[in-house]
Amino acid sequence: MTIRVRAARPGDAASLAQLINQIIALGGTTAHETPFDAETFANAFLTGPDALCCSVAEAAPGQPPLGFQSLSRNPDLAPEWGDIGTFARPAPKVAGVGTALFAATRAAAQALGLRTIFAVIRADNSGGLAYYSRLGLVDWRTCPGVPLRDRTKVDRIVKLFHLAPGVS
Repeated sequence: MTIRVRAARPGDAASLAQLINQIIALGGTTAHETPFDAETFANAFLTGPDALCCSVAEAAPGQPPLGFQSLSRNPDLAPEWGDIGTFARPAPKVAGVGTALFAATRAAAQALGLRTIFAVIRADNSGGLAYYSRLGLVDWRTCPGVPLRDRTKVDRIVKLFHLAPGVS
């Protein structure tokens, strides 16, 4: 299957919200626990003040999205750092979606003048941890016992990808 990656548009908000809501409903892989509607999705990932860029992967125009990846500002991070989030259709999975999305996100991050991509992954998300490691993100910190809405505590692993040499 050919994977086409393009910049997400406001008109994608409903279909991308539906995709992330499927992932939230499955549980266990995303820190997001509250479903999105099109408006809250757009504000969080596309048009809000913290949204830097968002790419969508699709097989063909007009087809449901295979996944999306966003970069956002995080007030707890340096302004030249982008906080990445990756969301791929849970079923049927399509190999290569995450890699294709990261190529676009990395290029966008460089164009935005970012120096570091920052990812926070639930420690129980083995697939997400492996994915970001394959892309070259390296472990930086562990945030122990971050509570979920049901009060279950789950560690978070923080990974970094430096776009500029010598950055720490």
